[in-house]
Amino acid sequence: MRIVLLGEDGVRVEQSGGPLTVEAARPDEVYSPFHMMGSGLGVCTLSVLQSWAAAAKLDASRLAIEVRWEFVEDPHRIGRYDVRVEWPGLAENRRAAAERVAALCAVKATLAHPPDVDVTVAA
Repeated sequence: MRIVLLGEDGVRVEQSGGPLTVEAARPDEVYSPFHMMGSGLGVCTLSVLQSWAAAAKLDASRLAIEVRWEFVEDPHRIGRYDVRVEWPGLAENRRAAAERVAALCAVKATLAHPPDVDVTVAA
């Protein structure tokens, strides 16, 4: 799997046939915590779609996910994600089903229903 940084506000997740890699266009580009969150959403979406594709005997070899986000303030955070599924060759009559399957991603559900987060500083 390959994660490609698309600037400060996006990632692309695609199959590579090898180990997980993170790539950037510039050597000074940093894989930030925001990229990590977007990557989690993208990898989860790609995984559920690959599983469905295998069961439905669909070719998912060129499937890729782009995740973009917008920042908001007070406090500074991500206020919106846009997930784009790129699936060349997917039949038009399968697109609605693919959208429903993509919505089953557990990371998406976690973002929609955020967990409690407890922080403890240990001595």
